[in-house]
Amino acid sequence: MKTVSENKCFGGTQGVYTHASDACKCDMTFGLFLPEEAAHVPVPVLWYLSGLTCTHENAMVKAGAQGWAAEHGLALIFPDTSPRGDDVADDEAYDLGKGAGFYVNATEAPWAPHFNIWDYVAEELPALVGENFALDMSRQAITGHSMGGHGALTLAMGLPGRFASVSAFAPITHPSASDWGRKQLGAYLGANESTWTAHDSTLLMRDKGFDGPVLIDQGGDDQFLDLLKPECLAEAMAARRQDGVFRMQKGYDHSYFFVSTFMEDHVAFHSEALHA
Repeated sequence: MKTVSENKCFGGTQGVYTHASDACKCDMTFGLFLPEEAAHVPVPVLWYLSGLTCTHENAMVKAGAQGWAAEHGLALIFPDTSPRGDDVADDEAYDLGKGAGFYVNATEAPWAPHFNIWDYVAEELPALVGENFALDMSRQAITGHSMGGHGALTLAMGLPGRFASVSAFAPITHPSASDWGRKQLGAYLGANESTWTAHDSTLLMRDKGFDGPVLIDQGGDDQFLDLLKPECLAEAMAARRQDGVFRMQKGYDHSYFFVSTFMEDHVAFHSEALHA
């Protein structure tokens, strides 16, 4: 692991690091905010998964999360959204290939050699940061935006007991029934739709739910509402009587202005679960 940069931030440190990834078979970059408390004791962890076209940097510089994390004594981890490098497969479209890993392990050519973002976020990166930083890996929570909200929800329900809480900003909630999903899941996982189920939060919510609290914020003026299908997840949560809150925020769109507006609520929500 190599240090790219470390900057003083809200009394703690915002770092950027690179390492050779076994899961993705390329160099990967991630951001990590450590609050001041991490100089003395291991701190709880909040993962933030970004959306389409993003790298580790987007939320790190736009979401306004570090100040709230510092207030609650939480570390923030900002993984990248896909493998990178000249030998990594890509597509001309912005919603497939680099920047669009969809938090799955690809099984189809040409994606399978590198696009193993599920294993990277679920196993490899947690092991790496747990070994190298003052993190309490027994206390983890997860959030994300758009494609990252999809990833946060599917990881939370797919890894029972790992996360104390899960939240999402404008998540892709039903990818197996959306053009933001069918294209990508078909490309990465193949035509057998039964393999897609583990990566569809609406189907997972209907089948198993989440063993902790859930918070969803969706902008009412989001330009991608028809692709995100928030009503599907809301209906699944209600049918399951999931411990959670789904909020439609009038007038807000899909941007980081929306994310940063409600970031304080999400960090406080996760802090309560992590410190319970």
